Amino acid sequence: MSVTLQLGIIVGYLVIALLVGLVAYRVTERTAEDFYLASRTFGTVVLLFTVFATLLSAFTFFGGPDNAYALGPEWILVMGLMDGIIFAILWYVIGYKQWLLGQRSGYMTLGELLGDVFGSRLLRGLVAVISLFWLFPYVMLQQIGAGAAIAGLTEGAVPFWAGATLITAFMIVYVTLAGMRGIAWTDTLQGVFMLSMVWLALAWVLSAVEGGIGTINAGLQETAPEFLALGGGAYTPQFMLTFAISIAFGVTMFPQINQRFFAADSETVLKRSFALWPVLVLLLFVPAFLLGTWAAGLGIEANVAAGESVLPLILEVYTPTWFASLVIAGAIAAMMSSSDSMLLSGSSYFTRDLYRPFVNRELSDRGEDRLGRVGVVSFAVLALGASIWAEGGGIAAATVGSLLVDIGDLAFGGFAQMTGPVLIALYWRRTTRTGLIAGLLVPQGLYMAFNFIPEMTISGVPLFATTYGGWGISLYTILVGVGVTVAVSAFQARSGTEHGPIGGD
Repeated sequence: MSVTLQLGIIVGYLVIALLVGLVAYRVTERTAEDFYLASRTFGTVVLLFTVFATLLSAFTFFGGPDNAYALGPEWILVMGLMDGIIFAILWYVIGYKQWLLGQRSGYMTLGELLGDVFGSRLLRGLVAVISLFWLFPYVMLQQIGAGAAIAGLTEGAVPFWAGATLITAFMIVYVTLAGMRGIAWTDTLQGVFMLSMVWLALAWVLSAVEGGIGTINAGLQETAPEFLALGGGAYTPQFMLTFAISIAFGVTMFPQINQRFFAADSETVLKRSFALWPVLVLLLFVPAFLLGTWAAGLGIEANVAAGESVLPLILEVYTPTWFASLVIAGAIAAMMSSSDSMLLSGSSYFTRDLYRPFVNRELSDRGEDRLGRVGVVSFAVLALGASIWAEGGGIAAATVGSLLVDIGDLAFGGFAQMTGPVLIALYWRRTTRTGLIAGLLVPQGLYMAFNFIPEMTISGVPLFATTYGGWGISLYTILVGVGVTVAVSAFQARSGTEHGPIGGD
């Protein structure tokens, strides 16, 4: 029953999403602005929930509870409080400025905005290339996860390649039909579903445990007493701040998130959305992370390090089969709701920031709309081919797969390197084109060097380490990016070099 039910829920989700896409297609104008930004018409609920579902879906159901199970409930502070507040602040200082400039000049991507303001096709293309570099493995990871999930649910009757191809084909049809409007509508439904399911799961587990919270705390005291003390185990201030800052800064530059800053209907919508964001995040993360923590106190055994997720295990023990199936199938559907946004944003970055300025500057708006849909297909097919190769291609593919996982884990930090220079460019009038380009390139190179170059030591001291003094390397390279942007811009400004007109207004 479990397999049939989970497959039924997934198929049901696909059908509902496709129907929503058909409705969205009927009301969608054949313009790039409508395809990518739904003509900038999002209200508070839709804007808030489309960011919410696109960003948090798969992590909420799998990554968050697993981290809380392995490290303790302070992940609520790291992700639910610290990261939520930092991202809300960045949503205001960066997102609001982007929205103002987008309303004034019709920008649809961050690269388009910066390239136009600083008069540089190179800068516009650079932002797109960096973003696509970190985004591509994320799309692959979603396809690998979906293919593996379908293969697991059917006990191998549907092989990995077929499951991944099926999901990818659906997303191609759906995204090319629906565009941003249809994606946002289904994101809103998905967000409401996530909130409802995770709170219901928490209540169900608590009611099913004999002795309730007392039994859970007694189990934690025996198996993981550090979980009952704030700041125990791995939770040093450096560890918590590194993760919270890196993730919040990275999320701000995620194409599928950053592009939504342009889509708000009004200033009021934008401000109301970022003000409500920390509340919504806490409402989702508190129950999800508590379930992971409780699993440690209830004797649930999961090898999180090997990729086994704890949430399905605790639900299997303490909730009915149909409910556990509903939650897990919903989680897989949520993973797909993130992938569709990545495909759309990847297409827009390629079409608007690479093809249009470097290949065909005279491309019409309707032609760009058609090219954007072709871009979705191309991006999805390329990622699918790479996913199938990485998953089943033998030794060489295993190496590629390992590299893929490394890049996926590091992508938050990679995107985070862009936030400081972009923030400076948006508000400091003396920022120069060369200063911004250097501020984007230097920290990217350093960040990848410290994470990918094999460990080397000089007199026993690590030359390339991922932490120094407990602080993650991503924070140091973020500071380097800020410093390089300011230093190069200040030097050029003193020399009379032109600078971008953004700032102060």
